[in-house]
Amino acid sequence: MANIPWQQRAIRDKCFHPAGTFIEFRKEDIEQSIPDRFEERVRRYPDRLAVKTKSEELTYDELNKAANRVAHAILAQTGEGPEPIALLFEQGVQAIVAMLGVAKAGKFFVLVDSSMPQDRVSHILKDSQTPLVVTNRRNVELGINTTSDGAQLLTVDDIDDSLPGENLGLPITPDNIVYLAYTSGSTGQPKGVIQTHRNLLHNTMTRTNSYRVCPEDRWTLLSFGTGQMIKNMFNALLNGAGLYPINIKEEGVAPLANWLIREEITMYHSSVVLFRHFVDTLIGGEEFPHLRLIRVASQTVIPADVELYKKYFPSSCVLVSGLSSTETGERTAYFMDKKTRITTNTVPVGYANQDTEVMLLDDDGQKVGINGIGEIVVRSRYLSPGYWRRLDLTQAAFLPDPDGGDRRIYLTGDLGRMTPDGCLEHLGRKDFQVKIRGYRVEVAEIEIALQDMDAINEAVVMSREDRPGNPRLVAYIVPARRPAPTVSQLRSSLAAKLPDYMVPSAFVNLDALPVLPNGRLDRLALPAPTGARPELETPFVAPRTPVEESLAEVWAGVLGLEEVGIHDNFLELGGDSLLASQVISRVISAFRVELPLRTLFEAPTVADMAVAITQSQAKGAKQEDIERMLMELEVLSAEQAERPLAEEVKSSNQIGSSHERPIQTRR
Repeated sequence: MANIPWQQRAIRDKCFHPAGTFIEFRKEDIEQSIPDRFEERVRRYPDRLAVKTKSEELTYDELNKAANRVAHAILAQTGEGPEPIALLFEQGVQAIVAMLGVAKAGKFFVLVDSSMPQDRVSHILKDSQTPLVVTNRRNVELGINTTSDGAQLLTVDDIDDSLPGENLGLPITPDNIVYLAYTSGSTGQPKGVIQTHRNLLHNTMTRTNSYRVCPEDRWTLLSFGTGQMIKNMFNALLNGAGLYPINIKEEGVAPLANWLIREEITMYHSSVVLFRHFVDTLIGGEEFPHLRLIRVASQTVIPADVELYKKYFPSSCVLVSGLSSTETGERTAYFMDKKTRITTNTVPVGYANQDTEVMLLDDDGQKVGINGIGEIVVRSRYLSPGYWRRLDLTQAAFLPDPDGGDRRIYLTGDLGRMTPDGCLEHLGRKDFQVKIRGYRVEVAEIEIALQDMDAINEAVVMSREDRPGNPRLVAYIVPARRPAPTVSQLRSSLAAKLPDYMVPSAFVNLDALPVLPNGRLDRLALPAPTGARPELETPFVAPRTPVEESLAEVWAGVLGLEEVGIHDNFLELGGDSLLASQVISRVISAFRVELPLRTLFEAPTVADMAVAITQSQAKGAKQEDIERMLMELEVLSAEQAERPLAEEVKSSNQIGSSHERPIQTRR
């Protein structure tokens, strides 16, 4: 960020750890490997805390030795030489150790979230052509299919502690691949983006020098399996800083504030949507004395987000927006403080980072002038080499520099506008790729999955933001027959193929898709989903008690529905983990009970949650209150006992469980 206005430079220059010492990441230091840089940090800070979770913590020396043992175990099964190694894990220390171990072995890792649908896991394992799948005993015992065309299996829990903990010292060049990041693909299958050691180190250098990262910093790790998660991990570990993963899917956002304060977190990074849900849990009295930087990404940042930052966080904390992708790394940044004023409808994504040139091109490939709208194009020496085993996609998105030299051009597919001083405004996608809950999604992949169902003639998926700041996927379908498939069936079939963040929140049945005079789809004519309760297999049952009435109102308010039945499944109504956090936060405030986030998934209906709340209230209630609540429980239990078994099963918190009838797919 050499050419930025003085206001931006002044804000960025405030971005220092008050008790730390910033050491610049030198340009020459990217001409090495990830293990080289990490092992140098280990030698410098062996006893400094490297990773801390709810149940585990490792120093740099302990993390290094654990990764070396994994590397030795991998080499014992595969021999030397670069090749992809699949890592099948849930979020935790084991995944971090395994990623470092693969890099130390001279291989490159393919991180696979074990909670993904089996079809997607199988595709990634097959497409990556991995000879070895590394996982843990938990996933093996859960019965997750870890096989891939004869690939071997390595269980990290069974690695011999007697294996050497010393560094391997293998010759690894900066051009070697370090990992494949699988992202949603327009062909209906995810595609792997190649990352080299040099690319990842350059991205780390950019963030280190922009954010003044130092060993005293403590980084959040709130997501898992994404390119941003991997980059955040190395932002910390390649600078001697602390990495603090927390499983938001399990913990929810309600305890996030106390956790940030307790662990003295200095660097917060999340999607914009997660940031909004997190702030929604704050009451205004919290203090975050150690938090010095908030980086929000993945969706468009709006002025209201900046006002939330100003309201709840200290003046010593800086807010950063920007534009990044797996293919390009961090391309722009925009720094804000309490004095920043946003005068446009969206927050700028900022100024080009070091070694990155950002241009805007029109449909003819010509540069767009100041304040004109065009496709954002990035020119750099540090772009991804391309897509794994997809030369066609690589050649379409990555172009040689027309001016010659070793720089290349990447066509982002994003639309933007440049101000006279070089500040970039992001105006959305040129195609139909969207960001949902921090994940990049090709809606074409969801459309293909829907159109593969016999019960559907046509399907279109788009991201809508009918409620500002809360983008969601909406599917429009033209059924092949009547009655149309229920939402329960649609979600069940999609959940067997796609990750949860790719399953639409709402489904709209249409007699026909709207078209323009030229015969093309008229996306602007697609109607917004109504607030009507979706068609479920579960019959509607109205609330019976005051607790159920209050709960139904909370659920309806969060989900944007007119009414909610007491036996409706939260996920089938369009709920997700972030909305679940909102529900739990409001329930805790309304009923003054302690309920963890998992309660909503263990008790996924209003009726189930009412019982959980009543039981919790009974713990501290007076005798007469206990008798009254017990009578209510007896009534509820009797009524539930009269429900058919099939209906009881439908209240399961597992979308896609055996009771639901997946829609037959075309062969």
